[in-house]
Amino acid sequence: MTRRATLAIWVLALIPTFIAAPGLTDADWNSPNAVFNGLGRLTGISGLGFLLVAACISSRVPGFDRAFGGLTKLWRTHHLLGGVAFLLLLAHPLLLAFGRGHSATDATGLLFPAFNAWPIWAGWGALVLMMLFLGPSFSFFGRPPYQRWKWVHKLAAPAIVLALAHAFALDRTLPPPFDYLVWGTLSLLAVAALAYRWLFSLARLRVAGGRFPYKVTDVRPVSQGVVEISLLETGRRLAYEPGQFVYLTPFDETLKSGLNEEHPFTLSSAPAETGLRITIKDLGDASRALQKIRSGSNVSIEGPYGAFFPRHEDDSPELWIAGGIGITPFLSRARTLRQPGSSTSRICLILCVQDEARALFADELRDIADALPNFEFRLHYFYQQGPLDQTFINACCQDLESRHVYICGPPALLSLASRLALEGGVKANAIHTEEFDLL
Repeated sequence: MTRRATLAIWVLALIPTFIAAPGLTDADWNSPNAVFNGLGRLTGISGLGFLLVAACISSRVPGFDRAFGGLTKLWRTHHLLGGVAFLLLLAHPLLLAFGRGHSATDATGLLFPAFNAWPIWAGWGALVLMMLFLGPSFSFFGRPPYQRWKWVHKLAAPAIVLALAHAFALDRTLPPPFDYLVWGTLSLLAVAALAYRWLFSLARLRVAGGRFPYKVTDVRPVSQGVVEISLLETGRRLAYEPGQFVYLTPFDETLKSGLNEEHPFTLSSAPAETGLRITIKDLGDASRALQKIRSGSNVSIEGPYGAFFPRHEDDSPELWIAGGIGITPFLSRARTLRQPGSSTSRICLILCVQDEARALFADELRDIADALPNFEFRLHYFYQQGPLDQTFINACCQDLESRHVYICGPPALLSLASRLALEGGVKANAIHTEEFDLL
């Protein structure tokens, strides 16, 4: 399902290209200038298609991400679409300029248009805005602060408007009736997505799909720099599954950072519990401030997101590998399995930490392992045993090749554990990873 959904999105983005490419005639290939000119038109059409589809999947509607394997995987597709759109639209004016290379005046008029040539200025404006909001997505610019990245992405809306104005004013895109049909459909989908993101969701409307009002009831220290926050609904109750995450927005005015800012956190509670529990590690200004959020203060919750654990489980044994704060989705499911009426296949959980002080929830997980005959819990200490290796995994579960493997933690652990699972005979489609890289 994940691959089919992703493939469908890429095909949708390519539809304008599929329609435009056959429209290139022999005249577009009879000279170098004609080739550059034809490719310039084609890259402009293709880039606009990719840009609109990238906007279409940016709405963050709860549940929509499941078909793509979770929000992080959907975001990866969104980033790739945006990157392709940026490169195509960057090539668009350069190729057109090369196509007019026989006339310096024509090329200059394209790259440096007259003041009243507003369609060309609209195209340049769209490209400049794309540089501003897509630039931070490329790694060589460095990793931007989350909130700055989020606000800069608001420039996507005017960029799309300018790009569409440029395309329709010059009337050199798709042949009728495809021009209005394709661009109209993609534009409506993009507008609907942006409207949901910036109007419906952020308005915290108390209707299906909006945000959920909660109140902080307890803040419990777990270890140095880690707390578990308990929340109780003050309106509608969030329904979720183990392993999913939410966006939390705090309204505690005493916070030194993060006030009215949303940040993603994994739910560590079991779905049948009263209220929610969220485990937060000090990883930045906002998460550090949330360590001291006041009991009784209000927050809003948006979600749930993610598809770490399958909705329809089989009886295959499982291996869970967690690193540090990556224990939270496993903790949610382990707490769920301990509740009356829950059944489980054989599960082995390996928690990889630097030392004993960082073994989050180890005592509770030992209690769960004692209470569940099919649940085994093992700790792996880097300072004693070095990096996780095949020998340690085989000692925990000798039937590794028959298991589904779930991995959550730092990128280095995701890469190492995935490689070890493959080397141990686990099929690629039986390896499930979760990483919180939402930029």
